[in-house]
Amino acid sequence: MWPVVWTAMRSYAPYITFPVALVVGAVGYHLEWLIRGTPKPRQEKSILELREERKLEEQAGADGTQVLSLKEKLEFTPRAALNRNRSEKS
Repeated sequence: MWPVVWTAMRSYAPYITFPVALVVGAVGYHLEWLIRGTPKPRQEKSILELREERKLEEQAGADGTQVLSLKEKLEFTPRAALNRNRSEKS
């Protein structure tokens, strides 16, 4: 008789364990919710929002008409990585 019971349990295990796992998970979820209380929404700002605010603060104090010319910007650009090992004479 026991071999028949074990064979039946092995065959129908997914049909038995899924509802049991579903009930245990639901009970655990609600129990945790009761212990912790109501979840509070996160009020933290995202990194993108912090960056945008910082850039706006930087621009607020600066004069928008005073910008570097293209020649001044090109003087500070690094040389290309492929030209680093070449000599300056060639």
